[in-house]
Amino acid sequence: MGPMNLYFDVRDIFRAPRLALSGKKIFIFLFGLISGWIAYWLLTHVALGLTGISFASAWKEFGLYPCLYAAGCGPWYAQLIYWIGIIAWFFTINLACTAVARVTYKQLKGDEFYSSGDAWKYVKNHWHPVIFTSLSVAIIIIFFLIMAAIFGLVGKIPWVGEFLFALPYLFYFFGSVFTVYTAVVLITSFVYTPAIVSAYEEDTMGAVFQSYSITWSQPWRIVLYHLILLPLVYLAVYLFGIFWYGGYKLVNLIFGSEWILGMGSKLSNIVGYASEIVFPSFCSSSCSSLCSLFPVPGADMPFTHSAAGIIVAIFLFILFASVIAYGLSILSVGETLMFIIFKKKSDDDNLLERKDEEELEAEEEEEQEEVSETVDESAIEKSTETDDKDQDKT
Repeated sequence: MGPMNLYFDVRDIFRAPRLALSGKKIFIFLFGLISGWIAYWLLTHVALGLTGISFASAWKEFGLYPCLYAAGCGPWYAQLIYWIGIIAWFFTINLACTAVARVTYKQLKGDEFYSSGDAWKYVKNHWHPVIFTSLSVAIIIIFFLIMAAIFGLVGKIPWVGEFLFALPYLFYFFGSVFTVYTAVVLITSFVYTPAIVSAYEEDTMGAVFQSYSITWSQPWRIVLYHLILLPLVYLAVYLFGIFWYGGYKLVNLIFGSEWILGMGSKLSNIVGYASEIVFPSFCSSSCSSLCSLFPVPGADMPFTHSAAGIIVAIFLFILFASVIAYGLSILSVGETLMFIIFKKKSDDDNLLERKDEEELEAEEEEEQEEVSETVDESAIEKSTETDDKDQDKT
């Protein structure tokens, strides 16, 4: 199967919700979301413990969604651990975004059988630029800020400082403009690095260069395409959530109705307890209709009901996370499409026609196999000739 026929313009952005509606892509993001959430949840509870809040108290207060600052800032080392958890969650999502971008790129090239395992293997070999590209851009900004602070100190020198500020003023001005531009590039790198690494197979320095290049050459397309993509994400996720909610209501209707020999109050206890765990802060606000389907169970609920409720809560949490995963999948697919369009517009480089490293490796393996087969055939022919000569001598 050949590459997908793209328009290489804004019309391709409307493909994002359909291309993102893939079990493979949603599962990749689901894995990344839950893995990052586990790291965040554990480290946040460690941080809360360092502030003197026990696990039982934290669970009663926050449940599945702990937050250090909602319980007070705590000491600096608790805040450090808490932010490590946030950063770990962020980069886990970023790595998942890279995997989905790789699957999307291979799909656009016509490879529908590129698996999530292949994508994670690619990410394992290319995770460095995903993490260090934005960090490198941030270091550039920090460097200029440090230099500005140094020049500010020099400007305090009596008599001479005034002239050391006035004479190189243009240097300060353009350095300041470049710093502001680099701050915009930092945002661009957050958004497009997974697509750059997946579709263009760049290293850290290459991804930094591409981030600067995209920001300089495609600023209006970046804004315009996102003005189209973000409403598409909202609409698609909303419809996806409606289908999920419809399935949830149908299950509750069938199993909870007395007139069709359903579970009745038993289901009310189980699903109510599960909803209380997964949607604790929404029961009286935005998701009140969801949680009010069944009353919150009382303290005298049987142990078997609460145990079953915990199991149902796990599945509800996964289903809730899958809705978020679909939204992230649309964003990832959209950013990948954007980068492919940008390269075609700016450099007339159709990335779908380029051979990626996996295709080149496959060709090298085929060539090596052909060479080895040729060598084996030659060896067999020589062996046969030698046997014939020996027989003639005999």
